Amino acid sequence: MDYRELSIEGAWEITPVRHGDQRGLFLEWFKEPSFVETVGHALHLAQANLSVSAAGVLRGIHFADVPPSQAKYVMCPKGAVLDVIVDIRVGSPTFGQWDSVLLDDIDRRAVYLSEGLGHAFLSLEDGSTVVYLVSEPFNPAREHGINPLDPAIGIDWPSVARDGSALTYDFSAKDEAAPTLSEAAEAGVLPSYEAARAHRAGLA
Repeated sequence: MDYRELSIEGAWEITPVRHGDQRGLFLEWFKEPSFVETVGHALHLAQANLSVSAAGVLRGIHFADVPPSQAKYVMCPKGAVLDVIVDIRVGSPTFGQWDSVLLDDIDRRAVYLSEGLGHAFLSLEDGSTVVYLVSEPFNPAREHGINPLDPAIGIDWPSVARDGSALTYDFSAKDEAAPTLSEAAEAGVLPSYEAARAHRAGLA
């Protein structure tokens, strides 16, 4: 497995080694020894999630209170999504910046984002399936969102689907009504950079 740290501290792109022949394909999409060596701690698995999305479905930007927040290890076994990580940690050198990875059923990459980061993705094909390994159970009382079209963040969302057709973004009502990054900061719901780092240090 090849790990590449993204421009946002605490997030990595993981590219597996694929073994295929005329019968099909085999790969290891998560491997604890290499994960621990790269990230510095084990992934505490508390829940495994799966979502299926039509082309144009935009989910996020989601995050949870720190501590404990919710680290995510994400891949797309069917279809394609643009996966986006946003630094929402107040005090971070890259606060308000984002990075992205194409997750699809060709390269079979995964993304790991540590606690305190925002997460979103756009489905580029009908039936795109995303699976997540997460470090904490879902707790709606601790979950928050930021509008994925916030111009201050400026995510460059694709306008064309995998088949070349135009995309029309489709949000949940909650995501569409989510505050901007500045509004979330004013409301005091964003995690701090120091709290996120302290939490990660405690996992080592």
